[in-house]
Amino acid sequence: MENNQFKNILTKIGEVNPEYSLDKQVYNNGELIKFIDNPSEELQLAAVRSNSYSIQYIKNPTERVQLAAVKKVPDSIRYIKNPSERVQLAAVEKLSFLIQYIKNPTERVQLTAVNKDPRTIIHIKNPTQRVIQLVRSKGVRI
Repeated sequence: MENNQFKNILTKIGEVNPEYSLDKQVYNNGELIKFIDNPSEELQLAAVRSNSYSIQYIKNPTERVQLAAVKKVPDSIRYIKNPSERVQLAAVEKLSFLIQYIKNPTERVQLTAVNKDPRTIIHIKNPTQRVIQLVRSKGVRI
């Protein structure tokens, strides 16, 4: 079944019984957010609270939505394009190796990651000199 057909079926069900509208179903199954055009921030939050990976279906999620997803499941950062420094930090503070999914992490994010685990430097494409110095000070050869 194609996505449009599935969306139409879900929409019809919601029309017949408003208790099962697509918007309300997002609270139970976050992935259904992909069938909603321009969802509100509240609906986006409901989706990522239900399933953090549903952030991949949200175009331009707010920082609040990004943080909700990453705080629940740090690995969901891999689906966020251009996360803010705050979101980047939330992810690498939990699991430093997640820096590999962040394009151009800030120096602060790099320092946080390698301070937790110096070996994560292998996941940083262009570490700053401060990051390299920190890793070396922890006894890791580069």
